[in-house]
Amino acid sequence: MKKEILIPREDIQKRVKELAGRISSDYEGREPVLIGILNGVIFFFADLIREISIPTKMDFIRASSYGSGNESSGTVRLTKDVELSVQGKPVIVVDDIVDTGLTLTHIVKGLKDKGAESVKICTLIDKSERRSCSVRIDYSGFRIKEGFIVGYGLDYDEEYRYFTDIYVLR
Repeated sequence: MKKEILIPREDIQKRVKELAGRISSDYEGREPVLIGILNGVIFFFADLIREISIPTKMDFIRASSYGSGNESSGTVRLTKDVELSVQGKPVIVVDDIVDTGLTLTHIVKGLKDKGAESVKICTLIDKSERRSCSVRIDYSGFRIKEGFIVGYGLDYDEEYRYFTDIYVLR
């Protein structure tokens, strides 16, 4: 497989700071709970939370709708749920990429069922190519139409997460 740079690290860093600034402003005087969706979000989540200038709490969910390929299985598996209480709290779900929307739809519903005051979505990549569920993205880093991307936490069969730039696989 060939790879071609899509988003350089410098652009990622700049956009993460902008998103953190918006979140800090939107939630000033409040303490949102940021919930990252493992595994791919880890680099984005860490960079984002370090740039947010207000107090936050953080937790993680591990969910998957992908097997070892590049197509969604259509089924969401939740293997780690939140441990912090979200009852009555503003929640921001942080994900590396929104593709089909299936995983986020499942997670948002679950957080609302747990009594979250509000649930907003922050994603590094909003990819519309295979969107099958309507998902409102409140904080979007980059919008792309199509392509299978890797790097900065995004993987293909657990490979390529370590790249500091984001690449499209051809």
